[in-house]
Amino acid sequence: QVQLVESGGGLVQPGGSLRLSCAASGGINRINAMGWYRQAPGKQREFVARITSGGSTNYADSVKGRFTISRDNAKNTVYLQMNSLKPEDTAVYYCHAVTSILYWGQGTQVTVSS
Repeated sequence: QVQLVESGGGLVQPGGSLRLSCAASGGINRINAMGWYRQAPGKQREFVARITSGGSTNYADSVKGRFTISRDNAKNTVYLQMNSLKPEDTAVYYCHAVTSILYWGQGTQVTVSS
């Protein structure tokens, strides 16, 4: 079993920055990739970014150039640095980890508003 604990959400003004963290525990050696999805009110959950165990990254077009995913293997933690935030980035952000199945964190709220 993989457990994921997210932190770092909050309220920020348009143009501001936030950094999300996702700490993994349990079954870490079986994780092939970790990343983030988000879900805005009334919308489906959508892919944001992912980083593989080999270090490859990919991003949704809507966040390319603004968001950066990285990892600290010593801390079993993945980060999402979010810059130039827009109101449309407002959502609950969910960390996920991929083994033979998909694990989810509990979600952290990000609100971009003036």
